[in-house]
Amino acid sequence: MGKKSDKMGFWSVFAIGVGGMVGGGIFAVLGLAAQLAHGSTPIAFLIAGIVALLTSYSYAKLSATYPSRGGTVEFLNQAFGTGVFTGGLNILLYLSYIIMLSLYSYAFGSYGATFFEGNYVFWKHILISAAVLLFTGINIMGSKAVGEAEEYIVGLKIAILFLFMIAGLWSVNVSRIAPDTWVGPVQLIAGGMIIFLAYEGFELIANTAEDVDNIDEVLPKAYYSSVLFVIFLYISIAIVAVGNLPLSQLVNARDYALAEASKPFLGDAGFVLIAIAALLSTGSAINATLYSSARVSYVIAKDGELPEVFEKKVWRKPVEGLLITAVLTLLVANLFDLSSISTLGSSGFLIIFGLVNFANYKLASKTHSSKIISLLGAALAFSALAILLWQVSSSNTFGVVVFIGLLVASFAVEYVYRRATGRTIKHLIHIKI
Repeated sequence: MGKKSDKMGFWSVFAIGVGGMVGGGIFAVLGLAAQLAHGSTPIAFLIAGIVALLTSYSYAKLSATYPSRGGTVEFLNQAFGTGVFTGGLNILLYLSYIIMLSLYSYAFGSYGATFFEGNYVFWKHILISAAVLLFTGINIMGSKAVGEAEEYIVGLKIAILFLFMIAGLWSVNVSRIAPDTWVGPVQLIAGGMIIFLAYEGFELIANTAEDVDNIDEVLPKAYYSSVLFVIFLYISIAIVAVGNLPLSQLVNARDYALAEASKPFLGDAGFVLIAIAALLSTGSAINATLYSSARVSYVIAKDGELPEVFEKKVWRKPVEGLLITAVLTLLVANLFDLSSISTLGSSGFLIIFGLVNFANYKLASKTHSSKIISLLGAALAFSALAILLWQVSSSNTFGVVVFIGLLVASFAVEYVYRRATGRTIKHLIHIKI
């Protein structure tokens, strides 16, 4: 009798993609999307989803050709070489993970603070910090039990979101999402792109490539089906939220908008249910992203693009990188507001995803890809980035300036670090034949 394969099949990879996308993002950014896109919020989610879907094509092709746990890091290295440009991009990717962690922590604190009486802002920051410290400790001591619970948490939050969607559809006030409530094209695209972080998680599929049976069949199906499923889910949630709650109330409660939107049809019990789901979801997202980002920093450091402190291991874990990640997350989550965090994160990932699309365009002969689709994905990502930064520059100038500073710093630090230490990329994987 043959030994059972330990390789992952379609449904396991699909679950990783859906779990990565439906993490803390939808709980954090729904109110922000409504503030920018008003009644056209469902369209904003569709626009962001289209950019994600086109990018998933490049990820599917690159993952099958260069199967590696390094994922995005490996794709950029293969297409653009191993110089300062790629090193700076990989640092930007790591910093974008920090911003994702900050967004999840911010959402955890915002929803958790609704359970406490008194100073909401005080409790929000207490819970932001407590979440980061708690899950950092879990990652240091051993996250096996939490890791095993992740699939149950993913199932629970999807079930609660479907309950929200199905129950709320019956009471939608269509006039609140009618065309006369929509915003102009520029503001609409900006609304879609500022919530782009809610789709980011599909790239986690790339890190499974070495562990998947029949890569050429499973990975493309998992990428496309997971993104399409989440687009449908997000549009439905946006219709229910905007269609059930006046825009002013949704914006006033933007830090915990999804819970507030459940009140008209589920009452106070619905608010509590969604808030609990948000805590579970953002908590699991913090845990998983801390785990992944610490290891991404470890891979980048091993390749020679970050200081060696990031690749030191204690108890077989990259603890130093984990602690540095946690400290940076604490600073960003507590010092920046939700709008700034989302602008920083979405802008960072739009750059990374735009360049992954362009990487697939450059490597099209090796990945057997359509150059037109890859180039269209890159063009949409960069155009959307420009519109996002232009639109929010008047209302959130500080966030845009910080992002530009972050971008410049990523490449400056990489250049100075390489000049000072002489470290270079250590290896690239061979192409899959």
